[in-house]
Amino acid sequence: MLKLFYTPGTCSLASHIALEEAGAAYEAHRIDFSKAEQTKPEYLAINPKGRVPALVTDRGILTETPAILAYIAQSFPEARLAPLDDPFEFARLQSFLSYLCSTVHVAHAHARRAARWADDPAAHEAMKAKVPQNMAACSDLIERAMFAGPFVMGENYSIADPYLFTIASWLEADGVDPARFPKILDHRNRMAARPAVAKVLAVVQS
Repeated sequence: MLKLFYTPGTCSLASHIALEEAGAAYEAHRIDFSKAEQTKPEYLAINPKGRVPALVTDRGILTETPAILAYIAQSFPEARLAPLDDPFEFARLQSFLSYLCSTVHVAHAHARRAARWADDPAAHEAMKAKVPQNMAACSDLIERAMFAGPFVMGENYSIADPYLFTIASWLEADGVDPARFPKILDHRNRMAARPAVAKVLAVVQS
């Protein structure tokens, strides 16, 4: 039985949805950031980074969203969540996941985690002020050059879709009007209507 540690409003939503789409047997365990549970010894024993997601498997613990998503796709090949038999297409998928993780998520984090990069309160405010511009620029690149349609990578649903859905759900809070990006907004709306996504959101939002 897999165990996913998640927190509402975070990137852990992508792994949560992927597990559901894969038909995996798993348990979901909420980590309450408002109570700083991510800093408690019990959770740090699972993930010393003090972040989510973390996925407990029978071989050990995995962290980082791209790694967990790839593990889910490879562990449940019948769900067809990645082009596992095509090295180039799989690498192209990984490229998209890496961009969301290393660039888009970091741009988003500057609004809430500015203390990771600077100690000066004025620098914190400057970073926060830049978030709408940076998130809009990232969204524009995805809209113009990276989103194939109707799903992220083209005709087939993949692990890239719940990850984009997760990050797209942050746009309003980041000061970005998603209507500026009709492909991303349409994708977000279609994703929300998927049974697996609705099931996970019901759990996360409860």
